[in-house]
Order: sequence, then C-alpha cells, then structure tokens
Amino acid sequence: MPGREVNWLLFIGIIFIGSNLRAPLTSVGSLIPFIRDDLGISHALAGTITTLPLLAFAFLSPFAPKIATRLGMERTILFSLILLTVGLITRSMLSAGFLFGGTIMIGLAIAVGNVLLPGYIKMNFPYRIGVMTGIYAVFMNVFGALGSGLSVPISTIKGMGWKGSLAVWAILSFIAILFWLPQLRKQNKPTLSAAASKKRMSVWRSPLAWNITLFMGLQSLMFYTLMTWLPDILQSHGFSSSGAGWMLFLMQFALIPITFVIPVIADKMKNQKVLAGVTALLFFLGIVALMIGSKSLLYVSVILIGVAGGSAFSLAMMFFSLRTTDGQQATELSGMAQSFGYLLAAIGPVLFGALYDISGKWQLSLSMLMILSAVIFIVGIEAGKERVITDNTAQIDPLSESNPENS
Repeated sequence: MPGREVNWLLFIGIIFIGSNLRAPLTSVGSLIPFIRDDLGISHALAGTITTLPLLAFAFLSPFAPKIATRLGMERTILFSLILLTVGLITRSMLSAGFLFGGTIMIGLAIAVGNVLLPGYIKMNFPYRIGVMTGIYAVFMNVFGALGSGLSVPISTIKGMGWKGSLAVWAILSFIAILFWLPQLRKQNKPTLSAAASKKRMSVWRSPLAWNITLFMGLQSLMFYTLMTWLPDILQSHGFSSSGAGWMLFLMQFALIPITFVIPVIADKMKNQKVLAGVTALLFFLGIVALMIGSKSLLYVSVILIGVAGGSAFSLAMMFFSLRTTDGQQATELSGMAQSFGYLLAAIGPVLFGALYDISGKWQLSLSMLMILSAVIFIVGIEAGKERVITDNTAQIDPLSESNPENS
C-alpha cells in the first residue's frame, strides 16, 4: 500500500491528466473560423480538425489496454503525455500539414488517458470510484471550458494568432509530465492472470457493452459536433467571434458541477435509468431551443446542452466501472466503447458541416441532433439497468443471484 505522499502525488497526477483531456481539443472550436479563413478550407474540411482526434481515439483505444499490460499503466500514461506535448507544439507550426499531423498526435495521446483512467481509478480507488471520477471529470471540463473561452482572447495578443493560442496548452501538458514522473517508481502488478483472461467473455460479445458503447459514442458525437460548430451557429444569430467563444465557455462551465455530482449520485443508486433518460431529454430540449434561435433562448439552450453533456459523459465513465467486475474488465470496456464510440462520434462534425453546405441553413443539421437525442434515450435506459457484463457460463452476476445479462 503506497504511503501518504505517494497517494497525494497520484491524486494530483490524475487531476493534471484529466486537465489535459479536453483543453487541447476545445481550444480549437472558437478558432475554426480564423483557421478556415486563413487556410481557405471548406466547412466540411474544417470539421476534420475536430474529427481527426476522434478517429485517433477510435484507432488506438482498443490497443491501449494491451499497451498498458506490456509497458505498465504508469509508463503508458507518461509516454502519452510526452506525445501530447509534442503534438501541441507541432500543431502550431508553419503549415496545414503540421496542423493536421499535430492534431493526430494529440488524438492518439488523449486516447490513452481516456481509456486507462477509468480502470486505473477502479484499481487504485475501489471504494471512491464515484468521487474520483467526478474530481477528474471536473478538472477535465474546467480546463476544457477555459480552452473554449480563452482561445480567441489569447489569439488577439500581439504575435500569438490562432497558432500561438493553440500552442500555449503545451505548458499544461508539460506540468502534467512533471507531476506524473513519481508514479514510475511503482511496481507494476498484473491485475488479471493470463488464464483468467482467457476464461472471460469478450466485452465485444456483450449486448450491455454495446449499449454502453452507443451511449458513449452518441454523447461524444453531440459534444464534439457542438464544440466545433456552436460558434458558427451563434455568429449566424448575431454574436461576435469572441462572444460566441464565451458562449462555448458557458456551455462547458454549465457541465462542470454536473460532472462531479452525477458520478457520486450514480454510485449510490441501484440503477441509472432515470439519470440516462433525463440526460437525453435535456439534450433534446437544448437542441430545440438552439433551433428556435431566439437570443434569450440561446443562453438557455447552451446551459441545457452543457448540463446534458456533463451528465452523459459522467454516466458513460461510471458505466465502465459499474457494469464491470474488476479494473481489467473496466479498461477493456473503456477501450471498446471509446474505439467504436469515437468512430461514431467522428462522423458528427463532418456530417453536420456537410448538411449545412447542402442546405445553407443550420436547421437540417440540428434536426439530426434531435433524432440522435432520442437514440441516446433508448440506449441510455438499457445501459442504466442494474447488471454487469458477465459470461453466463463462467461467472455470476454480483448484483443479483440469478440475473444474467441477457435475461
């Protein structure tokens, strides 16, 4: 059992990792109009600036648990932070090639933290999963909100521009490296023997895992699509570029308290069906208000979407722990959900922009999100039921005496 100092260093290290999981991505949204005009690219191509990290998430996520098994979680996370720092610097260099290349590196790096942290928390804080999930999610979203709100103001500083505004986040990732280095002193212990691993049913064969994956993917699609295009939508309703950036900040600020409260509540509930249903309803109402376009309703819309996004993300992270039997399985489910889920999410920004290019209006694009809100409701109810992923021939569901997953 690590001493008090190591526990505190681990706690702070997790906070700094969480702080780096969204800011490098959210800092782009408010700057996309400047990037698009500077590079002369279309709306759809501009959407790939957000889509590329999601594709990187989808590609690397299923392999992250295997890499961590070989190298150890601590070393794998450290290498991902180094790659993140390099990617942030590369993204801000001379040409579009560096922009897209650095963006891919950032996506690969963040994918590791996204996948490993839920299982890592379950392994190291088994009795405080809800609180620890809430804490790292809060810091992730605080810095995500700062990334959205500060991007345009930083870009107006002399000599910065959009490139300097994106590069500044390398400072945060470098600080995270410094705080994570002490974790390399840990002895890496296997969490599951090879024999036990062979007996376990693959999460890819579980209907419950697929419901969680769809919930994860669709809520990510909603978040990253709106993170990319909300500033443009708001500017079409009369907001300045800076004002639209601060509205994006408001959306993410609204989700901050929710990302702490929801994991704590979900951890104490018998099932999370009500939380999932309310989350989907808030998404739907927020999109409706955004479609109406009244300036007073736009503030309500942004807050509703923010609350829904915070609740949906926190529920997805909690499902990785609540619907699995141990930290190893939680990591496997996280890898699956974030692989297929982010591949699904990657479609969002490009399709949303393409629908606008076709129609010349935002209504068609927003209608797509309304339909997806209904799908989130359905899969969220299924994911929220009281059960865990289990091989009916080899394991017993710990939540009931005779409640196999497929009953």
